[in-house]
Parts: sequence; C-alpha cells; structure tokens
Amino acid sequence: MASSLPTRHLSNIKFDIRTLNTNWLSVAILFFVFFVALFEEYRKELVTVGLLFGGLLFAAYYFIVRCRVMFTLTPTHLQQHFFKGGWVLKWSNIQSIGLCEYGEQGWYKPLPWIGIKLKHYEPYLDGICPRIATEILLSQRALLYLGAKQFGKEQDFENIVLDSSTYSPSGKKRYKGLLAMLANRMKYQRAYHGYDIFISVNDLDRSGEEFVGLARRYLASAEPEFKPRCD
Repeated sequence: MASSLPTRHLSNIKFDIRTLNTNWLSVAILFFVFFVALFEEYRKELVTVGLLFGGLLFAAYYFIVRCRVMFTLTPTHLQQHFFKGGWVLKWSNIQSIGLCEYGEQGWYKPLPWIGIKLKHYEPYLDGICPRIATEILLSQRALLYLGAKQFGKEQDFENIVLDSSTYSPSGKKRYKGLLAMLANRMKYQRAYHGYDIFISVNDLDRSGEEFVGLARRYLASAEPEFKPRCD
C-alpha cells in the first residue's frame, strides 16, 4: 500500500524570490526614474547610485542562493539539494538514520551530524556528480578525523583521507578515481561512526532530533524494495 505521507520541502533559509511582494520594488524604481528625470544635472550620480544598489541586491541574492540547502522528502525517496547539485536516495536503500556521537573514555557526546546507513552503495555512487562528491570529501574531513581519533587511528589519517584504491562491491562493477575515493571514505565512516552518508545539522531548519524523527517516519512507511522471485 502506498505511503500516505505528503511530499515535503525543507530549507535552511526561508527565501524564495518568486514569493516576494514586488510592489515596493516597483514603487522604488518609479521614484528613481522620476528623480533621474527631474534632476537632470544629477543624472550621472543618480544612475551610479542606482547601479551600485542593484549590484548589492544581486550580490546578496547570489550569496543566499549559494548558502541555501534544501531537502525533499517524498514517499519514495530523500533528496538533498545544494547550489552545485545534489544527491537522492530511495527509502528502500536506507537501512537506518540516526544522530552521530563521539565517544571518549566511556563518555559519549552528540555531534552536529545526522548519519544515513545504506544497504547498497552503487545507486548512490552512480547518481552523484563529481562536484558534490568533491564537496562531501572536503566538508567531512573533520568528521572523519574524529572517527579515526576515536579508534586510535590518527597516525593513519592522511592515508585514509586520500585513499583512492579501486572499489568493487560486487566484482562486476569497478569504481576508480573520485568515486572510488568517495566509496572508500564511506567505508571508513561506517567503521568509525556506523553510517555512510552525513547531513550537517547546520543545514537544517530544525533540530537534528526533529529531522531524524521525521525521516524515520518516512522510512517506516516506505514500501520495501521489490526483489523478483526466481523459482
């Protein structure tokens, strides 16, 4: 039976230029044109000010767009959107979702990361673009180091973080280069933290606990992966 949960769109920045009321902007432009026409002797200065103001508005909008991270949760999949691209996971390929913790001398403290454990790496690796793979490798170095430190592997960190050895999960498909480095990173992260993919809590519009609870509801209601039966 199909899930009754609706599609939800979440964003760390509540901003969409399509929803803005542009009446005030139209009035401001009309007043600006009026002043340019009225004070002809100051036309050059007014136009310069207008161009500078427009440039600042564009720069602010571009900064917001670059910093915005969005998530889409549907009955069938979870998707994360960045400025450079994104990734998508079917719920049927997710084994578990939870908050990451760091343990030291028997004490555990939460980390600002949400972890996702996969059933199979191939669908994720096949669907991710090089720019996002690079971003993940760079942005999650600190998390990897904490995991290595937790298991006393700090001395091996440089070799671990640069591991680009060929990854072949099934013996049929071989991943090399950047995708192999990402796959190996996922293996190390699973060994240290128990998860393969990570979402920064700073990219959410709510607490990590609330997001995990919401994602688990979608995960629980998703239909299981269909496997054809061979008699």
